[in-house]
Amino acid sequence: MKVNIPMVVTAADTIKRTITGTIVTWNEQGNTSVGPTVFAADSIEMKPVKLLLEHDRTRPIGKMVAHNVTSSGIEATFKIANTMAGEDALVEATEGLRDGFSVGAQINEWTNVKGVMQITSATLDEVSLVTDPAIDSARVSEVAASENEEKKDSDLATADSEKPTEGDQVSDTTAPAPAVEEAVEAAKANMVEAARPAFYTAPRLEFTKAKYLENSVRAKLGDDDARQYVMAADDTTSNNAGLIPTRQLTEVINPLSNADRSTIDAISRGVLPDAGMSFEIPKITAVPTVEDENEGDAIVETGMTNSFLTVNVNKYAGGQTFSVELLDRSNPVFFDELVRQMEYAYALATDKFVATTIVSSGQLAPTTQANTATGLLGFVAEAAAEVYADSLGFARNLIVTPEQWSKIMSYNDSGRPIYTASQPQNAGGAVSPQSLRGNVAGLDLYVSRALGINLSAAPIGDGSMIVINPDSYTWYESSRFRLQTNVALNGQIEVAYYGYGALATKVANGSCHFNLT
Repeated sequence: MKVNIPMVVTAADTIKRTITGTIVTWNEQGNTSVGPTVFAADSIEMKPVKLLLEHDRTRPIGKMVAHNVTSSGIEATFKIANTMAGEDALVEATEGLRDGFSVGAQINEWTNVKGVMQITSATLDEVSLVTDPAIDSARVSEVAASENEEKKDSDLATADSEKPTEGDQVSDTTAPAPAVEEAVEAAKANMVEAARPAFYTAPRLEFTKAKYLENSVRAKLGDDDARQYVMAADDTTSNNAGLIPTRQLTEVINPLSNADRSTIDAISRGVLPDAGMSFEIPKITAVPTVEDENEGDAIVETGMTNSFLTVNVNKYAGGQTFSVELLDRSNPVFFDELVRQMEYAYALATDKFVATTIVSSGQLAPTTQANTATGLLGFVAEAAAEVYADSLGFARNLIVTPEQWSKIMSYNDSGRPIYTASQPQNAGGAVSPQSLRGNVAGLDLYVSRALGINLSAAPIGDGSMIVINPDSYTWYESSRFRLQTNVALNGQIEVAYYGYGALATKVANGSCHFNLT
């Protein structure tokens, strides 16, 4: 249980940026957040705490730098931060606009004596600077009087003896005698007022969750006004939605995009040249020949020739425009999530480009196959041979759509799974529903959603599986860039996310895609 009890600020130093005052008094009844409360002497365990503004943990303005536990209470000094809120707090405390202390403590041990919470053990949780303490001006005077309780009788008795005599230097801050008498009479009146039983303010009917909980606790301690409050509040949350506030979490659900680029992962990678919107790669167009020649015959001269493969560089970019207010006043997770989503969009765009190019430049398997386990093996065997014949390199990877991935996982032999067995014997590979990577018929499996997006046929039709020699295609890519500009005239912010990439189709028939029956 936590309680908040208000006190009064006694000093504020704008030069040193400190505020000092009594944060709690012992054995003095006050009105806390749970009703009439008394702290026993030495009942609060001290620890370094922050100074908040009106008990709002999101608005710290300083921290405790010193405290002194006395026989009458606890005095503390707080160092105020050099912020706008801290500067305002110093001015408000100095001018008496916000000059109250309210201590928040976690209650460990307490008893209820005639409706008054008697606290014997508590831990300091925070201290707040407040504008209107829950006790009225009589309570503030009482707190000030209790700080000098040991001196009040002697001070009154020696008031006459402290009057200056002839020849003494009189300070210009000494109040005239009538003012002293008025202050004494006011203190007496305040102490009489403090003795009245109903000294706390009546609760306002604010039907919120916090107020309802507060008054529920007060009602259990015998507060009649709080009991009336609870009776007035409806006991159903449908009629008082304010009692059940709706919270918004910082986690973001995104079922639409991710950073997967399985098609690009299935081919070779290269570093993009540092300049130019195109580059060239030498490519052999004719090779030397060797013939069986008779003795004395002239050697046939054959020369190696080459040309240059031109590779175009493409820019992939996306942008977002939003107001400066959205950036300044929103949760910090907004901007991080925006950049992450732009990265996801970039990944999808580049993977779609590569998937489209591979399908359009590759060859269709010459033989149609059924979409079965037997048909898959027939396609892989034929496609691997075609790829080797045209690229003189081995097919090492198999790219499939998510729908074909599902079909492959369902392939079985008399009910026993072929590619998902935990301890297979004579296994044809391994495919898992928890991984986009696997092995099928000796080829590394890559599941690409970009492949399914770019196919004009059904996701399990022609081209939904590609056997590929990864060396036949190379993806060259630059680093990604983020450009942010502020538009001064309308207060908007423009963010662009972009990068450069190029796909070199080194051997057009280095891939072979599925031909469905």
